[in-house]
Formats: sequence, C-alpha cells, structure tokens
Amino acid sequence: MDDEQQRPDHGPLAGFTVGVTAARRADELGALLQRRGAAVLHAPALRIVPLADDSELLAATKQLIDRAPDVVVATTAIGFRGWVEAADGWGLGEALLERLRAVELLARGPKVKGAVRAAGLTEEWSPSSESMAEVLDRLLEEGVDGRRVAVQLHGEPLPGFVEALREGGAEVVGVPVYRWLPPEDLGPVDRLLDAAVSRGLDALTFTSAPAAASLLNRAEERGLLPELLTALGHDVLPACVGPVTAVPLQARGVDTVQPERFRLGPLVQLLCRELPSRARMLPVAGHRVEIRGHAVLVDGELRPVPPAGMALLRALSRRPGWVVSRAELLRALPGAGRDEHAVETAMARLRTALGAPKLIQTVVKRGYRLALDPAADAKYADT
Repeated sequence: MDDEQQRPDHGPLAGFTVGVTAARRADELGALLQRRGAAVLHAPALRIVPLADDSELLAATKQLIDRAPDVVVATTAIGFRGWVEAADGWGLGEALLERLRAVELLARGPKVKGAVRAAGLTEEWSPSSESMAEVLDRLLEEGVDGRRVAVQLHGEPLPGFVEALREGGAEVVGVPVYRWLPPEDLGPVDRLLDAAVSRGLDALTFTSAPAAASLLNRAEERGLLPELLTALGHDVLPACVGPVTAVPLQARGVDTVQPERFRLGPLVQLLCRELPSRARMLPVAGHRVEIRGHAVLVDGELRPVPPAGMALLRALSRRPGWVVSRAELLRALPGAGRDEHAVETAMARLRTALGAPKLIQTVVKRGYRLALDPAADAKYADT
C-alpha cells in the first residue's frame, strides 16, 4: 500500500480553528469551512430586528410614498428585497414600487442591482466596485443642493455618507430596513473573544461591518480590546468578505484579508490558501512536520494534538534544534503552575500524539529539543 493510500483524507483547513461572527448564513459558512476540515467556533456577534416589526421602516416608507424623494440609494440586496417584502406585508408594496419607478434609483453594486431588477425596477446607475464612496462622488458631482435623497441603511447609520450629502445641501431621509442589535445571549460571543485572545483561533471571519463593530465593542466593554487587536495583528487572521465589512477593523488599525469576489465561497477559498501558507514547516528527524492550530501534519498525515502539547511544540519550534529548558517549557504550558513534572507528562502525550517519538529529543538535565535535520541547521540557525 503506498503513502497516499495510507494517509487519511483531510481538507486544506484540517488542524485549524476558524471563528464565525455571522448571524445570517452562518450555517452555510460553517458548513463550507467544516467540509474543508476546519473546526468552527460560531458566535453571532449581533441579531437582526425582524423587518415587519420595525415601526421606523413603516414610518419611513409611508413618508416616501406621501412625498416623493428625488433620489433613492439602495445599499444592500437583502435590505432592498426586505424593504419591498415588508411594504407588501403592510399593503404598501405597489405604492412603494410606483414611487421608486419615478425617482432616480442608484444601486450600490451588482448584487443590489440584481435585487432592484428582480423587483421590476431599473436602476439609473450602479458602480461596479460596490463602493459607497463612488455613489457619494456621483451624487456630489450631480449636485444635491435642495434635493431630497432617501438612503436605505444597511444595519447601521452611514454617518460619513449622510453628513457629506447634508453638507452639500441635501435633505436626507434614512430608510432603516433592518437594524443590528447586540445578541441577547452574550455567552457565545464572550467565548469567541476568549478563544481569540488566547490564540485558540487561527482565523476570525466577518461577513458584515456591524458584526465586526459589535465584536470590537464587546471586547472594549470587557477590557479585552488591546489584547484582541494584538491577536488580530499577529496570530489570528482576520478575514472579511469585502472592503465594506473591513471598515470597523481598519479604523482600529487591523489589516485584513479579503477575497477578490465578495462572496462566502471565495472567502473560504482565501482561508484555504492563507492558513496553510502561515503554518510552520520543519524538517525534523527525517520527517516533514507542519505545525497547525490544533494539529500537526507529519509527512502529510494529520495528527491531532492536545492544547498542552501544542503549547510545548510551539515553544520548541520557535528555536528548532536548540535545547529549551523545562522551566521555559513550563511557562509555555497553560495553567501548569510550578511543577516541572507537568512538562514531562505533557511531553509524553505530545510524543504519543505525533506518532514519531524521535521528533523530540530529551537532553539530560537540560530540557528538550526538536531533532532538526542537520541539512536544515544553517537555514534555522538564526531562527
């Protein structure tokens, strides 16, 4: 039997843990990640107020039907569809569509344009970039002084956008199609935050700007914001579905990765490339060892490792080939206390988990070392 037949199948994300903050389509995103081998930790960072229960939307809809705006800006596909569906539920659907046919209708990007056309309407203009900045530039170039502009809000106010229109002389009417609120149960969010700051996550995904803002706000409430920002800047990969979603993170100085196409599938494909490329790969004792979040690939075979073992392995891999003392390894163990016997116990379990005991050598009275292959000494001597 050859090596390929002996190795169990595992996806590109096997051994990695990915956090999901989405409230909507979270099951779909989680399933995509799990099919590629990831462990998924899900905590919706917000909840959506049901459209039909939102009196603010009803009031805004009636106001626009009674007094026509000059321009309507549709900002999200789900929001625009929800607006039309909610108006139908109130018996105002035809009146709203009739009003929208008579105004300048701008759609922010291809997805919104699709929703507009599905409602039997035609947009006057749509940017290809899905950029609100482009929509704003167009409106300001046209001139908005004295014009009435209705803006479909996508979960949270758009202060920069709205303020710029008002400074240009426009009367702005906000259409709050759906609103994001903090989750009623904060337990899952807090567990997700704890996992992020303790490096129990390898990546954290965001599919909406409100979810990103909500998670940052909760971290700030708990006094964890500096630790979270440090984690996202170094060890936990922040992955956003698109540039609009990334804005709250970028405002805090966090660099994010984003797919070229702003969809869930490309977001997962991006993680399938990024996370394995960040894994530590070492030639050790004649084996190829790849250190992932909660597992290790030994010659391509996935070997799950307990958290204590991963902590030891990471400490050893920071200086491959060098002896690391028991005292230093004890400090690396989560909650190990002062007994160096804990190191020996965790080390024995780590060797068993790896299935190749010679990967880690015991150096009598000194500590342990990764048995780096001699040919690799020069490459890793300064690591």
